[in-house]
Formats: sequence, structure tokens, C-alpha cells
Amino acid sequence: MNARKLFKWAAPLAAASMILTACGADEKTSIGDKEYTKIVAGTEATYAPFEYLDDKGNVVGFDAEILAAIGEEMGIETEIKNVGWDSMLSQVTTEEIDMGAAAITITDERKQSFDFTDPYYEATLLIVTKEGSTIASLEDIKDKKVAVQLNTTGHEAAKNLQGVASSNILGYENFSIALTEVLTGAADAAIGDNIVILEYLENNPDSGLKAIEDDSFEKDYFGFMVKKGNTELLNILNEGLQKIKANGKLAEITGTEIE
Repeated sequence: MNARKLFKWAAPLAAASMILTACGADEKTSIGDKEYTKIVAGTEATYAPFEYLDDKGNVVGFDAEILAAIGEEMGIETEIKNVGWDSMLSQVTTEEIDMGAAAITITDERKQSFDFTDPYYEATLLIVTKEGSTIASLEDIKDKKVAVQLNTTGHEAAKNLQGVASSNILGYENFSIALTEVLTGAADAAIGDNIVILEYLENNPDSGLKAIEDDSFEKDYFGFMVKKGNTELLNILNEGLQKIKANGKLAEITGTEIE
């Protein structure tokens, strides 16, 4: 894994990430039969550094900044709302929001229900456990209590390891709770995305937790999610992503390159 310095977030991110107006209100981006003057995204803001709440309750982090940068390039106003993971999925389907922006791993199973943009971030899973633990690999937690965020790739990894019906898999609404369960000893370990775990450990050096890599974890690719068949919005987002990849803005936000 390529190590990089993780940084602490500053309050000024909030102003750029919540709502961005890049041009006059009468300007529109039109692709196909649908016109967009504003894109509203949903997220689950407990997943720093991708999305979390600042001290004013604004959603900040990588996804908010990336979406704002896309809006600036495409001349569209953007907004990101903290609606929760399951609500985000359902609200994209019912069109209460336009898209999901929540460090969403692109998987074949999810592509049956939603469409995804090109990837904007490459990640992998890590195990997190207490310092001093004898756990050193995925195999070591085959019969242990493992905390995960429900319906995530970490949850899938735990089910693949222990079986779908395993009572040792402890599923929670967000990954912060899963980490807390490890801290309190209610779980032996948790499985989650590498950058989220490393960000937590960087900002909490006295937590008593450690991260463990395992070569059996495959790489994950994050993308923005839209309703199945919404090619108009998908094209807008992909065009914006290509622009911020080309001008270096995406790498500036995430601190890493992606093809």
C-alpha cells in the first residue's frame, strides 16, 4: 500500500462543498432530453475523509469537494445532503435526490440496480483491531466477532469469510459504530476501507487500535451513483470527472492519482 500523509480538515471546506454556483441561474447544462441547473446528492456523513459533518453541521470531505469541482466545470449548482446510507439508496431510486455520493464501491451487484460513473478513487479493505491483539490476517478473524457497516464491501468480506448467517458478524448503520465496538471490546476486529481507517488512526494516535493489511482483499473503486438509466446525469458527471482529472483538481482533492 502506498503510504501518504493524511491531513486534518479545515472549516473552510464547508463553504465550497455544500452549495456551489458556478454560473448565472439562467445557464443550463443539457444532455439528451433533460436539463440540469442543479444536482442534489445524498450521502452518509460519518465516513471521513470522504464525508463527515463540520462543527456547523455542513457535509465536508472528498466527495463534497469533488462534486463541487464537477459543478464548477459543468456550470451547475450542486448540493449534498446527509440522508444516511439506506435512505440514500432508496431516494436515488425514487428520485427524491439525483445521485449518491458516499465513497460507494462499484460492484457488479450494485450495477444491477444503479448506474455508476467512472471511478474517481481506488481503495482496498483493511482490518482494524486492538494493539497487542494476536490477529494478523483475515484468516485469524474467521471465528471472531467482526464489526462492519451494513451493506458495504467490508460486510461482504465478512460474509465471504464467515458465511452469510454467521452470528459473529456485527452489522451497524455506520462504520463509526463498528470502530467503537472494537474499542469497547464488543468486537474483536472491524473491516473497512483503508483510507477511512488510516484517517481515524492518524487523528486518534492514542486510540489503542492498529490496522492490518491482507493480500486477499481486492482493490475497490469508488464512483458516484445515479438511478438506473439516467444517462443524462451520468454523462454530465463523467464529463466533469474527466475535466478535473485532466486539470489535476481530482488528485489535489484526494491526494492520489487514478487512471
